[in-house]
Amino acid sequence: MTRPTTPTASEDHSAPVPFTQAPPAAIYEMRMLSTAAEREEAAALVQDRQRWLTLHGLPVPARADIPAQFREAQTMPAGLFEDGRLLACMIPEHDPDLGWGQGPSLFLQSVHTLPGQSDDITRLITLWASDFAARVDLHVVRAETLARHALEAEPLAALLRRLTDTGWDVCGSGPGRDGDRVARLKLPAEHRPGLRALISCQVHAPQPAPDDRSNA
Repeated sequence: MTRPTTPTASEDHSAPVPFTQAPPAAIYEMRMLSTAAEREEAAALVQDRQRWLTLHGLPVPARADIPAQFREAQTMPAGLFEDGRLLACMIPEHDPDLGWGQGPSLFLQSVHTLPGQSDDITRLITLWASDFAARVDLHVVRAETLARHALEAEPLAALLRRLTDTGWDVCGSGPGRDGDRVARLKLPAEHRPGLRALISCQVHAPQPAPDDRSNA
């Protein structure tokens, strides 16, 4: 009786098992603030930011309770997180009635960043907003920042220079969404496929206001 031969390494034609490695998780996460605890954390961040602004002689909204906006159940705020830490919060909206700007837009209401962070957080929000607007078929992002004095006056001028350096356009000034005088900002939408490796996004597409849907 003959023993079956064992194939040598050179004779073994079985396919090698590929080694696959999961792609690394994104460093940052932009997602909806869906729980009462997350909304309260955002309201606390806004209060911390407003205290920081006051200590540095910068204006804070006089006609609106911004922390309360994040606590209200009918709003849909979003937050930028790093390892579970809230770095920034805002309320993304679809084309609200701003009284300025033409055409549908993604409006970032009440953007606040954690005090003591670098300008990189603002840059990340800018990149995300531009990409997110493009993915929900909106061609422009709009936002407002308080402007109690002339746009050329410091420290507002320095802030606007930083924003224009990241891609925002300044569209003059005037009454804002909440009644305070603001600088009006516009950012073109742009698809950025590679951004998802840096910022994962679980933000819901904001829906048009009822009047917008009825007039569509």
